[in-house]
Amino acid sequence: MIAENVVFGIIAAAMALGAIGVVRTKNVVHAALYLVVVLAGGAAQFILLGQEFVAWVQVLVYIGAVIVLFLFGIMLTRAPMHPKDSLDNDLRWPAAVTSLFLVGILVGLLVHTFHADKVDVQRPVRTADVTSSIFTTYIVPFEVVGVLLLGALIGAVVLARKD
Repeated sequence: MIAENVVFGIIAAAMALGAIGVVRTKNVVHAALYLVVVLAGGAAQFILLGQEFVAWVQVLVYIGAVIVLFLFGIMLTRAPMHPKDSLDNDLRWPAAVTSLFLVGILVGLLVHTFHADKVDVQRPVRTADVTSSIFTTYIVPFEVVGVLLLGALIGAVVLARKD
């Protein structure tokens, strides 16, 4: 159990650094690649929980499809790789205070809700349960996301097209 906690800490630190890289970099391609690190860390967390199917779905759908869609959108719209103007503003401190306030609320909520409960990791969710819920209960949101991604790709092509 100690080794799992150490691996969790390492993965969580890599995800946090990747998330900071997403918002701090000025290059949009680098931001997409930092996002790959964050999403891969999420897949690794699912592996730690014993959910290999969900981890592979995370890798195939988010890293394989969404990041490729982002990169195609960046390339097709010819977004500037290095913006000329500074993207910084004077709202850094109010944003930090708001973020700390939100973290405090979330921590308080989680401690209040799950104070002494333990997560049962001995009985993982079966793949059949996940797939039956995706294709019965959540079929409409699943299809809506597919149409949304298709619309985003078509929109990128339309924006990039010269008239």
